[in-house]
Amino acid sequence: MRTGMNAETGEILTGWDHCVQSLAKILRTRINTRVMRRHFGSRVPELQDANANALTIFELYVAVGEAIEDPDTGEPGYSLRTIELAKAGREGQFVFLLDGIFYPLGHLGDFSVFEERHAAIPASGTRLVLTEAA
Repeated sequence: MRTGMNAETGEILTGWDHCVQSLAKILRTRINTRVMRRHFGSRVPELQDANANALTIFELYVAVGEAIEDPDTGEPGYSLRTIELAKAGREGQFVFLLDGIFYPLGHLGDFSVFEERHAAIPASGTRLVLTEAA
């Protein structure tokens, strides 16, 4: 089973909770900022302060998809199906609703077990909202 540490509290995270934290970390990390993993992250942070026009929103969708599905640095335990921008406003916060397939053993290359999962992930800040499959 996939296991890790909660970045805020230091408590143990397992399964879906750990996957959501990983997704958020990928989306919130600016590319070329991690030592020894320069290619890790996404273009989302660099788009956050751009004008929230149609082109920027489109670029955000692309940046989220590219980052999560990247074969080298993306999340191996999650296959993205749809992205919805749930919140975008003048305060500069974007919240993405991700819908996809969670593979509890995907990090080990085993995709035989899976379940539909959804998550609301703010592009900044620390609060994550987890939701079960609808």
